[in-house]
Amino acid sequence: MEIRRARRDELPRLMEIYDAARRFMRSRGNNVQWVGGYPSVELVGAGIDAGEQWVTVQDGTVVATFWFAVAPEPTYVKIYDGEWLDCEPYGVVHRLASDGSVKGVGEECLRWSLEQCGNLRVDTHSNNDVMQSLLEREGFVRCGVIILTDGTPRDAFQKKGRNAGSDFFIRQK
Repeated sequence: MEIRRARRDELPRLMEIYDAARRFMRSRGNNVQWVGGYPSVELVGAGIDAGEQWVTVQDGTVVATFWFAVAPEPTYVKIYDGEWLDCEPYGVVHRLASDGSVKGVGEECLRWSLEQCGNLRVDTHSNNDVMQSLLEREGFVRCGVIILTDGTPRDAFQKKGRNAGSDFFIRQK
């Protein structure tokens, strides 16, 4: 698998992947996450333009996508019912989605993201049992609850890797 920055011409494929992920969530009983067309074409396109939307490619086909950046997340400033593992700089993963064709792609995306920065935070809906299970399998610690700008809660997770505390970077492939 190769992970690289998404390109504008791949936007239709990314939206197909997000549609597949929404259908999968609905099939698992998660009817409240990613509603109302979220994530929108505009949001995903802005991520591409900023260089923060990534794709996972297997045998020449984009099979997964996610947003990743090493930057403070405004909704992570306040955490309830717990605390973050530290106050050090961190990377963030949002909107991780797969078309379901490749086993282990979620793990690969999280591992790659952690390798880029050494300290990673992620949030997910309490109804997203698949993502919560993935985070727990990958050694993420549930730290508490954050509140999104729309007022909805999300379970917050963090993991520190081997290179935590070192200078952050994003490798170019």
